[in-house]
Amino acid sequence: MSLELDIKSSFKNFNLEVSFSAKEERVGILGASGCGKSMTLKSIAGIETPQKGRIVINGETVFDTDKRIDRKPQQRKAGYLFQSYALFPPLTVAQNLELACSGLSKTELQATIAKLLDRFELGGLANRYPSQLSGGQQQRVALARMLASKPNIILLDEPFSALDAYLRRQVEDELSKTLEKQFEGTILLVSHDRDEVFRFCDRVIIMDGGAIVREGRKEDVFDDPQTVAAARLTGCRNMEPAMKVGEHKIAIPSWGLILDTEKPVPDSLTHAGIRSQNIREKQQGDYVNCFDFSIERSSESAHTMTEHLTAMTVRGYAGGSRDERKALLHEGGEPLDTREKITYCLPAKDILLLS
Repeated sequence: MSLELDIKSSFKNFNLEVSFSAKEERVGILGASGCGKSMTLKSIAGIETPQKGRIVINGETVFDTDKRIDRKPQQRKAGYLFQSYALFPPLTVAQNLELACSGLSKTELQATIAKLLDRFELGGLANRYPSQLSGGQQQRVALARMLASKPNIILLDEPFSALDAYLRRQVEDELSKTLEKQFEGTILLVSHDRDEVFRFCDRVIIMDGGAIVREGRKEDVFDDPQTVAAARLTGCRNMEPAMKVGEHKIAIPSWGLILDTEKPVPDSLTHAGIRSQNIREKQQGDYVNCFDFSIERSSESAHTMTEHLTAMTVRGYAGGSRDERKALLHEGGEPLDTREKITYCLPAKDILLLS
């Protein structure tokens, strides 16, 4: 099973221009609210109509403006799981499942419903209404109904966003296990939660302003986001304008630092960054990108200490006064003492080169 997508649409606030393909894999579409990720899913499902382009699901062209093809949603065999699960409140669990089982005799229908209830661990819930179910149970009913229609592709539109943190992780694990057992095909997950996408998906597409700004294996995208938008969406909190000053050397004026980089610096460089968790105290054998910092302030969460660091000494760089410099964030530290300065290393391999 596969997906080929190449669509364009113009809206009041942005232009949607998305092109990618997917095979039997889980692909996460990560982006901020309003970037076009849900519109992309709705275009695939046939809920929205792009102004131009082509969509092929499992080898069948379901949309093509040049050939005047526009299959109805029910003809595209795309299973769509909405944020609210879209269960019908007046109908019982069994009646909701019946909606996906048209064309069966009464005996066949009863047998099919029984199998679905068993497969999705919904035994004993057949006569309950959606309001009487937990979030995880509602999701399993929605999944059972969706998979009963034998879709060629599954589209998940922020299915965990309405849940609290504990239930979200629980339901996410249940969904992942269920799909692993019940479906072999292309799965697209839309989310603005980078951790959710990383846990659930094999490949990541990052969208910003209606366009794809980075895509690839999730490990590659998070390790090397390449663009400012992708770095921000994958959780980098330390990013500033930067200048190339050598083949493996950059200057970051707002930090008052010149840094060596492991990767060659591209001419297209506009910004650089480092993830807060990659900044570490100087260790034996560290000679590159080691600086004395003062700790301006710190903030503590349940499991993490965040330090706000300002460079005290600058190697070969005289730009900007210390008071004008922006702080770097360092996460993962222990509770602080009254140290006036500490030497930290910004590993060359962890410097993000961005455009």
